[in-house]
Amino acid sequence: MMKAAVQYAIDDIRIEDRPVPEIGPGELLLKTRACGLCGGETMAWYKTEPKVLGHEPSGEVVEVGAGVTEYKVGDRVFVNHHVGRVDSHLSRRGHFTRDPFYKTMKLDPGGVCEYFRVTAQHLAMDTHKLPDSISDEAAVTIEPWSCVLSGLKRCNIQPGDTVAVVGAGFMGQGFVHLAPLFGAGKVVALDFSDWRLEKAKYFGATHTINPKSTDAVEAMRALNNGRLADTVIVIAPFPSAWKQALELVEVGGCLHLGAPLPPEVDWVQDGHKAYFDQITITSRYSSDHTDTYSYIRLLEAGRIKADEAISHRFEISDSAEAFRMLVEAEKSLKIVVYPHGIPEDKKDLTHA
Repeated sequence: MMKAAVQYAIDDIRIEDRPVPEIGPGELLLKTRACGLCGGETMAWYKTEPKVLGHEPSGEVVEVGAGVTEYKVGDRVFVNHHVGRVDSHLSRRGHFTRDPFYKTMKLDPGGVCEYFRVTAQHLAMDTHKLPDSISDEAAVTIEPWSCVLSGLKRCNIQPGDTVAVVGAGFMGQGFVHLAPLFGAGKVVALDFSDWRLEKAKYFGATHTINPKSTDAVEAMRALNNGRLADTVIVIAPFPSAWKQALELVEVGGCLHLGAPLPPEVDWVQDGHKAYFDQITITSRYSSDHTDTYSYIRLLEAGRIKADEAISHRFEISDSAEAFRMLVEAEKSLKIVVYPHGIPEDKKDLTHA
């Protein structure tokens, strides 16, 4: 048996005993070394309870199934929680994450638990050995910030472009941090929290705007030679944030929707203006195996401050407190749960 943090509701996280998964041929059993918590798990409409919390784990191989030759006991690995296939219409057109097959492939039983099973399809599509240069904590950013990288690939950023990011939580910080790797010049972070805006400066924002205390459009024009942003990425999942984001896009620019609105929430636009402004609207759900491969290479090359994005660490017994902090979304970035205990060298660390 093993310990697992099970989510029944936003305010109901329980620690339960669950059977350690049994593996079959072509599979792995991993000991969970660390697991990040994701803001997507706070959206009540997006999930089905009860479920084992977490889908951003780093793990260590403790059992190898028959026929597996590429991995051995003791290897540290990253496994994407969902993986696609190559032989469907959507996959062949590059939409791996929208193929219904993608969401059927899950870690068994989840991330915030002591052990999890890796299927043969996971091994075939999106499992990676971690070099010593990538820490367990940096590894928990691979899944979420690969989603950031995937989104940036669709923004058509040209060298020197001004990029604005509306919402500076953990995912917004990722867009701020990675945008220069795609050619961004000025990077502008917008948020109602001055604390998050200060963090954005650390992760590479050249300018910050707090729309609560200043007119965001006027501030953007003032810092950008009278122009609006070439690309605006909106992470805040609120209609008001989407409205603000669109107001910040220059004619001929790009608006990237980095997080969804709840179901059945309308987003109505002026059709005349939409035609003549020639703004491209893009979106991207999750990341596929090509994105995680690219992100890991950037991480290994030292281009990404992944370890610095970890703000809080919790034991599995304190998962409810960790999730409460995630829901509050105040002075925290990436929150990590250690199912086998926080390492001694991490117990006194915090960047919050």
